[in-house]
Amino acid sequence: MSDKIVTVSQKVNTSIERVWKAITHKDQMKNWYFELEEFLPEKGFKFEFIGYGHTGEQFNHLCEITEVIPLKKLQYSWEYKGYVGKSFVTFYLDGNAKSTTITVTHEGIETFPDHPDFEKSNFTGGWKHIIKESLYNYLTK
Repeated sequence: MSDKIVTVSQKVNTSIERVWKAITHKDQMKNWYFELEEFLPEKGFKFEFIGYGHTGEQFNHLCEITEVIPLKKLQYSWEYKGYVGKSFVTFYLDGNAKSTTITVTHEGIETFPDHPDFEKSNFTGGWKHIIKESLYNYLTK
């Protein structure tokens, strides 16, 4: 894999169905990810959310679902309004009724402009927190 790709994996002792619901239902996503106005796991569905940089700068994230394989894979594009560049976030699920391994990749971050908030280390730290803490804690409570 390219050294430009962020990859984070986490095993959780819960069913693949429960994990799939957590990553595809907006009412669950708000508990561990971002609060979205709407979210449908359907190719072509567009969504956006506001995130904040390390100094509090607001970034409007523009996303579009590019691939859905129920219980296996969810991919969407990730852009920032007002900035060049396009990346892709992919959730891979591997598991059964008792445990699931969640792997997230974020590729294409090198297409973003030179900006402190777009450095690979920020994406790595962000995804580690989201997957290994926020989502893990949500799924194991």
